[in-house]
Amino acid sequence: MVRGKTVTRSTKLGPDERAAAIARLRDKELDILVVGGGIVGTGAALDAVTRGLSTGMLEQRDWASGTSSRSSKLVHGGIRYLEQLDFRLVREALIERGLLLQRLAPHLVKPVKFLFPLTKPLIERAYIGAGMALYDLFSYTGGRPPGVPHHRHLSRRQMLRAAPSLRGDAFTGGLTYYDAQVDDARYVSTLARTASFYGAHVASRVRVEGFLKVGERVVGVKAHDLETGERFEVKARQVVNATGVWTDDTQAMVGERGQFKVRASKGIHIVIPRDRFQSTLGLLLRTEKSVLFVIPWGRHWLIGTTDTDWDLDKAHPAATAADIDYLLEKVNEVLAVKLTREDVEGVFAGLRPLLAGESDETSKLSREHIVAHTVPGLVVVAGGKWTTYRIMAKDAIDEAAAALDGKVPASVTEDISLLGAEGYQAAWNKRGKIARAFGVHKVRIEHLLNRYGVLTDELLDLIIARPELQEPLPGADDYIAAEVVYAATHEGALHIEDVLARRTRISIEAWDRGVEAAPIVADLMAAELGWDNERRQWEVEHYLRRVEAERASQEEPDDESADRVRLAAPDVSSRVSGAGA
Repeated sequence: MVRGKTVTRSTKLGPDERAAAIARLRDKELDILVVGGGIVGTGAALDAVTRGLSTGMLEQRDWASGTSSRSSKLVHGGIRYLEQLDFRLVREALIERGLLLQRLAPHLVKPVKFLFPLTKPLIERAYIGAGMALYDLFSYTGGRPPGVPHHRHLSRRQMLRAAPSLRGDAFTGGLTYYDAQVDDARYVSTLARTASFYGAHVASRVRVEGFLKVGERVVGVKAHDLETGERFEVKARQVVNATGVWTDDTQAMVGERGQFKVRASKGIHIVIPRDRFQSTLGLLLRTEKSVLFVIPWGRHWLIGTTDTDWDLDKAHPAATAADIDYLLEKVNEVLAVKLTREDVEGVFAGLRPLLAGESDETSKLSREHIVAHTVPGLVVVAGGKWTTYRIMAKDAIDEAAAALDGKVPASVTEDISLLGAEGYQAAWNKRGKIARAFGVHKVRIEHLLNRYGVLTDELLDLIIARPELQEPLPGADDYIAAEVVYAATHEGALHIEDVLARRTRISIEAWDRGVEAAPIVADLMAAELGWDNERRQWEVEHYLRRVEAERASQEEPDDESADRVRLAAPDVSSRVSGAGA
């Protein structure tokens, strides 16, 4: 109860909630407005609102549509940073890994076992083993168990038994260790919903096109709703710029270059079927530039990543034929049966926001983050890595709170679980009973629990009301129709690509990249979002053009030609007159 009124909180983040959020943003001065709906922006919104601050958040595209949905999908300390002697970053990331695994999001973040193969029998084993021991030690320094087993040494025979697809003469043995993995896009959309649940006014597909200033002080932003074309202003006592690789562009709107520069590094991943590479664990390989991961991903493997400078279109970074061939070449060096381009199901490219430094190599630029008040009323947070998003968000809101009148409570996000987390373990233990009660296969219940946690009940309610929603999507058997409906009504999905690329990962997991599923998804979304036939057809055509452009760009030899071909498909925001591409 607050002032005699009951405060109702909803886990939904659908069209009605979006409209209500925009109305509040337009009519009310906020304590904190966050610009950017990636992992750091959504984390900052949750941090601010759970301190009792009136909070808003705007994202120009979909939640996690930039870097935050195109990562290696690992929650990890960063083994390679040990060699760079960046012990503080590794320790911080490992503590956060344990927190995510055990408290904040056990339904979304899962342990994953990796093999680190060795080529030299004694010196390398001792050297890498010492690093792994330090890695394990750091993971225990957060005041709780790490949530994963410690590293182990394997002989050559044990290694080949665990990973029979490796060449028998490639390695002398290996070590196994654990990190964690996450569906990065699903995590961010759940984080946005959690911030909304606690009272933040959040809206995607709203672009910030300028800042409001009184003298030299930033007092808000000029916003453009890309779904309706409406332009409005949002007033805020402090604005947080959490736009990742767009940081410099956002800073330019206020007439300031800022105190640092963010440089974009392109990393690509390929997706191959699980049966193309026989192994019970993931793989970490050294390359001359960085490291290469082979990561288990359901019925697939993710292989990546590259690390190259990128100064072209930031919204749609394109993978080239050379990028794909590089990954295949590196992984084939250790495989008994080589992978080919025909084995590649999907490809995705993302941009890391690195703090620019003196090095010309992006692999050597800092993964540390910086928070600064570049002008009065405007806090910028940049750099960092996905795993440490909560620390970045806390630091950004600390900086903003210091400029607010009165004492602001400290961050409490260490104890704020994401929606779906509370009670997850109990639900997982009852998954067999749940399956029998609802007449759904146990594997399907496990799939839902590991995507929605205890909110799986809401999807099961949809299936009870509409049994046809338990049917799998064509070309993507892992996902069912109910997930599409739920994405539109509860998860803020406004377009087909939001569902196929981010609420699910059909765009990278299906051989046809979601082409067959697109019309069915359009029908399901149309019924929930009120699309007419013309809008439905436009959505399908737009998605098919996106897939065609992505496939074509991946045949190009260099970044410039791949970028040009990829941009042949317009951005979804171009549908609204005047929204731009």
